[in-house]
Amino acid sequence: MALEPRGGRTVRLYRSQGFAVPLLWIYVGGPDSHVGLGVVVLAVPGVAWGYHDAERGRRGYLAPCGDAKAAAEQVEDLLKHRMFPGTW
Repeated sequence: MALEPRGGRTVRLYRSQGFAVPLLWIYVGGPDSHVGLGVVVLAVPGVAWGYHDAERGRRGYLAPCGDAKAAAEQVEDLLKHRMFPGTW
C-alpha cells in the first residue's frame, strides 16, 4: 500500500499458486517498459522479521517488518534504478 501513491502496483502470490513462500510482486511501468521486484518476509537475527528482495534472499534486506515506509523507500529506489540504470 505504501507504494501505490508513488505509482507502484502490487500482486500477491501465495503457495497455493506454486510459490515456495508468499511473495509480493511490486512493479512500475514506464512509457517503454515495466520493471518489478519480488518482496518476501524472512527471519532476521536479532530483529525478528524483515522485508527482503526475493531475488537476493537474505542478502537483499530492505527494512524490518513494521516499517513499511522504509521498505517502500528502498523498493522505490531499486525500481528507479532498474527503470533508469544511470540514476544510481
